[in-house]
Amino acid sequence: MKKSFTLIAMSGAILMTSCVSKKKYVALEQELQDTRSTLQKTAVEKDELETKFAKIEARVADYNAKISSLTDANDEKMVMVDNVAAISNNTKEKMRETLAKVDQNKLQQATTLKDSMNLAVSHNLKSSLDDSLKEDEDISINIDNTVVMISISDKMLFKTASYKVSDKANEILQKLADIINSEPSIEVMIEGHTDPRTISNAVVQDNWDLSVKRATSIVRKLQNKYNVAPEKLIASGRSSYKPLVANDTKENMAINRRTKIVLLPNMDKFFAMLSAN
Repeated sequence: MKKSFTLIAMSGAILMTSCVSKKKYVALEQELQDTRSTLQKTAVEKDELETKFAKIEARVADYNAKISSLTDANDEKMVMVDNVAAISNNTKEKMRETLAKVDQNKLQQATTLKDSMNLAVSHNLKSSLDDSLKEDEDISINIDNTVVMISISDKMLFKTASYKVSDKANEILQKLADIINSEPSIEVMIEGHTDPRTISNAVVQDNWDLSVKRATSIVRKLQNKYNVAPEKLIASGRSSYKPLVANDTKENMAINRRTKIVLLPNMDKFFAMLSAN
């Protein structure tokens, strides 16, 4: 009897020991699986980070190459003009050549490099339009913060109270189209302006209507006849609410009846193209 009890006790101890070992084994197996999963996840994250880092390195190398291409040749090195435009030294030299041809009275009024750039571009732009228009009061040109603004009197483009583009505007529009088409990145806004005299007929409701119709007529002409890409063009009308001078005389009202053409070009390419004329 005593022997039987001893055997039972020993069997129970072995069974308990076997049970504890199995639990530990399962726990260790689970820990191993978790470690493998974490390691695999870390490896994937490492690959993703290396890919991102490689892309960043490639971008940095590309930027460095671009910077080197600008600084390797002194003549093409880009410089800032009064913090409003980046132009090359070649273009600055062309500006100096142009300024030698500009009216000296106007040149004396240019007190900054920006003023000189505006004067040079204005001179070349007028020359590119038509030599006979250099001193014509019906066209005014100025540049402000790299934006070229051309104001053309309505008598050069339209008949009184009409939005049909006259034939005498063809030469001006052709030259404008040549400038616009020469620069892929350029955008153009055509802005119609009227005097305050009331107009209303079968086709024109009021001055708002007339100013917009004049702008869209110029846009259509540039697109359909002179092959300017339509995505470059914006048509807008300001009616009589942005006058240049007081509408108190016929002469002043004539000044306010105008079409404003706003060009937003890359100044360096734009000036280089104009100076070649």
